Amino acid sequence: MPTDPLPDLAEDFVPFATAALDFHRAINLPASPVAGHRTKLDALHAHLTALYGLLDTHTTRTTPVAEAEGDHLRACRVRLWQAAEHLHDAYHAAARPGTGRPRTREAYRARHPEGAPELTICQRHLATAAHVRRGHTPADLRDPFTGLTRH
Repeated sequence: MPTDPLPDLAEDFVPFATAALDFHRAINLPASPVAGHRTKLDALHAHLTALYGLLDTHTTRTTPVAEAEGDHLRACRVRLWQAAEHLHDAYHAAARPGTGRPRTREAYRARHPEGAPELTICQRHLATAAHVRRGHTPADLRDPFTGLTRH
């Protein structure tokens, strides 16, 4: 039985995004140690959550037809979310605008709210977290990476 041909795919922009990140790193990041600025951390968080969404789509489409590949993509997706959580935490630990100083250790440990963030990182993080919780168990999200796979 003949099948319909696959539609032409749009231009693949992932290589261009990768090249842009490499270019940005090469020309914008100094060799000397410097703390990350909140704007940069927010942009990195946006990039990771977008990459999470891309991998989520690939995982959903791949798993039914290639279980082993889908399992690896699922593990990658979990690790990306863990990285996004760490970036979100780094954002809140970074120096505050205006003062140039980070929150005190006591305030950070007590989880005192710092007020509305200047950027949309928390809204993006919460929206993505709701999607993540629907697709993963708490054990998946807190499991340390062991490198072991089922296949």
